[in-house]
Amino acid sequence: MRPTRRAVLGGALAALALPRAAVAASLEKVKTNGVLRVAVYRDFAPWSWRDAAGKLRGIDVELGEAIAQRIGVRAETVDFMADESVEDDLRNMVWRGPLIGGQVADVMLHVPVDPRFARANDRVAIGGAYYREGFQMACGPNTDCEVPPPQFKGKRLAAELDSIPDFYLSGGFGGVLRGDVAHLLSGAAAIDEVASGKADVVLATRAQVEHARTRLGDRLKVRRGPLPALPSPGWDVGVAVRDDSRDLGDAIDGMMGELRRDGMLAAIFGRYGVTPTPPLAT
Repeated sequence: MRPTRRAVLGGALAALALPRAAVAASLEKVKTNGVLRVAVYRDFAPWSWRDAAGKLRGIDVELGEAIAQRIGVRAETVDFMADESVEDDLRNMVWRGPLIGGQVADVMLHVPVDPRFARANDRVAIGGAYYREGFQMACGPNTDCEVPPPQFKGKRLAAELDSIPDFYLSGGFGGVLRGDVAHLLSGAAAIDEVASGKADVVLATRAQVEHARTRLGDRLKVRRGPLPALPSPGWDVGVAVRDDSRDLGDAIDGMMGELRRDGMLAAIFGRYGVTPTPPLAT
């Protein structure tokens, strides 16, 4: 799932007609066209973001390129701004297209792989799980990260606004920590608060924390023990294609197994300091 604050809600515009120019391609059309159009989230390190030179980088960017290479075409990667929900993102980037115009993608990466979510979004086919995401707590070098969370009272805490980490820190344990939580616009921004010494404790996604350690090193200490009463056990992420492009989705699903077996998936994750935790849906 993209930002942790995403609610999986139905889109009111789901019944609108799909513009002809927005139609995504099935596997055979992708091969004929020689291009796989890949949608990734904007400003979403370590998965997809633009570096100082404006070049798209990240795990999902490289994964899209690897998939295209396996198909025998080139990848055309487009980054997009997250909407209010993942359902909105699927509507805009996979099966209908933006209201203001624009072409949909053949495949969208970083989609939650969950049976109930898939049933609620029958205009797309979801599969190709490639990672198991979860949450991770990290602390500054002078903070004991292993204490029970209520003992962080008086410490400076950071989390993404309106996210599960925010709800956990602000609302859990009788709300004892509510006044100590700083609300940031992203998990990465919350981690940077600890890195800069403006916060002592951060709760963000595991991938965000692991990636941050590639540049912060010992300035970011990872909690080893479990977090009591954390409301999310984690989730699988995969890919989505249009419902009428299931042959493309099936091909990508098979490729994920190949990429895992031949070490390509681990190599891509490793370049960003992220452990390639296998999804449950393998």
